[in-house]
Amino acid sequence: MTSSFYSFEQLKHLGFKAAGENVLISQKASIYGAENIELGSNIRVDDFCILSGKIKIGNYVHIAAYTSLCGGNKGIVLEDFVNLSRNVTIFAISDDFSGASMTNPTIPDEYKNVIEAQVILKKHVLVGTGSVILPGVILEEGSAVGALSLVKNSTSNWSINAGVPAKKIKDRKRDLLKLEKQFLEKIRK
Repeated sequence: MTSSFYSFEQLKHLGFKAAGENVLISQKASIYGAENIELGSNIRVDDFCILSGKIKIGNYVHIAAYTSLCGGNKGIVLEDFVNLSRNVTIFAISDDFSGASMTNPTIPDEYKNVIEAQVILKKHVLVGTGSVILPGVILEEGSAVGALSLVKNSTSNWSINAGVPAKKIKDRKRDLLKLEKQFLEKIRK
């Protein structure tokens, strides 16, 4: 029986800028510009995901099915232990929707106002299903975003955020930091 994930040799052939160990990417995922994508270790990218543009993924990261990372030239950074639930979309690039310029990739750049800004998801960020993150957002360490949220502003450390637009609801517990320490000690033995 063949695996639904690319083998290590197949990943090398795709031409990623870097790839660590234990990287599982579904053969049903779409990869555009693999030479601009850096992969850490212990990553899983599920079916029907789209990875496009400049992207850097840390260690122990899960990207669930139907998620899109649109990195453009400025890029998206997912630090260690990030979890993106199903159908999350992250944009580091977007058209200007004000009507001041034309839009879409079939129009030459001189007629458009493209908005580009790096997006960073720091350690232990969790993003709920169906959420959208816009250019320039930084989800600080330990931030959680509830399902179906629109994140257009950066979050604070260890906060739970939700809504359209997303706003802080309350603080998030930090108990998982003890578990991270135990986990890392165990795997280093």
